Amino acid sequence: MTDKAEGRAAEAAEDAIEATVAQPREPEDLFAVLDSLGISHETHRHAPVFTVAESQSLRDQIPGAHTKNLFLKDKKGQYFLVTLEEDANVDLKQIHTLIGGSGRVSFGKPEALMELLGVIPGSVTVFAALNETEGLVKVVIDAPLAASELINGHPLRNNATTTVSSVDLMRFLAHTGHEPLVVRVSS
Repeated sequence: MTDKAEGRAAEAAEDAIEATVAQPREPEDLFAVLDSLGISHETHRHAPVFTVAESQSLRDQIPGAHTKNLFLKDKKGQYFLVTLEEDANVDLKQIHTLIGGSGRVSFGKPEALMELLGVIPGSVTVFAALNETEGLVKVVIDAPLAASELINGHPLRNNATTTVSSVDLMRFLAHTGHEPLVVRVSS
């Protein structure tokens, strides 16, 4: 193979890798998708929050179930986005048996989070399914959260909270190609 051919082959391989990486979208892109689906949503802007504890001061201002999200990876490299109520407890030693993981799970690395879901730690959200178009991340919704009337999540950034109905969240996820696994993972 000539140097030129090798260079073109390397560029093609690089392009193929880039094609599988999430192209991060902005909150306005999320809102446009929700609007196009006829999904009613309300967004409250606030100071950036990085943890559930930091966001608890917002509870009285924003009705509905507030979420926490776990970005997990199993032993075979399958990724999971697990969304549950903010106060829910999860046994990380056993969750793999509930979500179809191969062996115990660990937290996914920040680089994989950005590559696959287009968000940074502190901004992990079920709405990031919009950024993942290759089916590389399985979305799991804790059953008690799915039973809530209203569900809150960051709109791809942690300086706001967006509220949608549970039914509409499921429609949004289906639109993104992520038919969520709804199962009780909390204890």
